[in-house]
Amino acid sequence: MDTAATRARLQGCYVTIPTMFHDDEALSVDYDAVRRHVQWVIEGGCTTGDAVLLAGGAAGEFSTLTFDERVAVAAAVVEAAAGRVPVAMGGQTTSTLELVRLAKAAERVGAEYLQVSPPFYFDTTEGDFHEHVIAAANAADVGLIIYNTFWTSLGVSSALVEKLADIPNVVGLKWATSDSGMMEFEQVVSRFSDRFAIIDNQMRYVTSHILGARSVEVHQANYWPEWSVGLWRSLERREYADVQREMVRVAMPFMVLLTEMLRYTGGEGYLEKLCMELIGRGTSRNRPPTRDVRTKFRAETRQMLLDCGVPGVVPA
Repeated sequence: MDTAATRARLQGCYVTIPTMFHDDEALSVDYDAVRRHVQWVIEGGCTTGDAVLLAGGAAGEFSTLTFDERVAVAAAVVEAAAGRVPVAMGGQTTSTLELVRLAKAAERVGAEYLQVSPPFYFDTTEGDFHEHVIAAANAADVGLIIYNTFWTSLGVSSALVEKLADIPNVVGLKWATSDSGMMEFEQVVSRFSDRFAIIDNQMRYVTSHILGARSVEVHQANYWPEWSVGLWRSLERREYADVQREMVRVAMPFMVLLTEMLRYTGGEGYLEKLCMELIGRGTSRNRPPTRDVRTKFRAETRQMLLDCGVPGVVPA
């Protein structure tokens, strides 16, 4: 692996592709729908330099997929991308042995990156996670993206980031922190932006870009890719005031509605799916235990899309 080139390609909108399901008793994976969606976001501008796609992340419902389904979803995304945009595969797992299998599978299906988080459920130590990452690095020739999921697992410290920087194929850092007002987020971005392609997962796009971050997690890319790519290009042109206004106009209403929905059900990706449905894109409910939000929140979501100016909203 050419580490420098792999790191350089990790830039733009970081787009978690939802996993779509058939409307049958098993909610079996609809791989054709996944491929169609990838094609659509690419046609909307999510291509190399402006985007990276994540298959089987949290909003891709990795936690409800079998191992074979996770691999098949990643293969479908890679196939549909057809080299036009880099693809990462979700590698979150409680088992290092499974992580090794996921790393090998990512390389086999042609994903360029594997996203790795600290294991959840048990109280993992920093030493545990360091060895977890080394196992993945030794297993396959893919770029590793370290994802700080502090809200559900070990929080990755700056000291641990420094140790991970010694692993050559760790090329990315998907970063967010709990906000105590001590600028923990900015400390790591400013310190490590020369070593890693940093993905802003805290929606501080302007600040992180100024400090050297090379990618931003954008929910809106799944239902408004043109807006998302335009926002990234505005960041690259350093039109920071315009970016912040657009964040308040479009991204903030999405997050306000998502906060309301989180009082109803857990999981991720269901609001993106509902937004996709309301612009006429094929989609589905999430697998349980996430409850189906579509009827309960359809009217509010439609109004949010209309207020933000999202094109193609279907009539009520």
